[in-house]
Amino acid sequence: MNTNIYLVRHAMSSYTSDELNRPLSEKGYRDAERIRSILLTENIDTVLSSPYKRAIQTVEGIAKQIGTEIILEDGFKERKIAEGLVENFESDITKLWTNFNYAFKGGESNLEAQNRGILSLNKVLNKHYGKNIVIGTHGNIMVLIMNFFDSKYHYDFWKHLSMPDIYKLSFDDNKLAEVKRIFKDKT
Repeated sequence: MNTNIYLVRHAMSSYTSDELNRPLSEKGYRDAERIRSILLTENIDTVLSSPYKRAIQTVEGIAKQIGTEIILEDGFKERKIAEGLVENFESDITKLWTNFNYAFKGGESNLEAQNRGILSLNKVLNKHYGKNIVIGTHGNIMVLIMNFFDSKYHYDFWKHLSMPDIYKLSFDDNKLAEVKRIFKDKT
């Protein structure tokens, strides 16, 4: 029996330094409505999300549409790159993807973040076996989860994600059987 996980990278947010409570932008709200419409055709059973506001807001439309509460799962929050701001995001993120064990002070290595994400994904697969599950999440942790199953999901793949984006991961008895992109923002 297949279990389908819809990893939804959050829509565009309005920048604030408050990582947890950063809301969607006007464009983000419009895109969240597009996400709701697309997911409505997928017979969704359950909706989970990172506790970050922008991830919740991206998937709350489908949760309301199917009449369910969003289950918050800390394991799907974005990976922490460092304590405080990084000096050069592009070179720092490249360094993290080059060495999966490397971590900046106060941050998570790719391996630590990946392990956190996979632990949460396995809980979801076991609890919601045979269901269609939406997970509102973030680009880096999303690709790290996908990378666990196939190394072709890496830094360059992450750089080409859109915001929002949706990947459907189909599991056959908790073994990844197929990955399919079902939405890409073209604007």
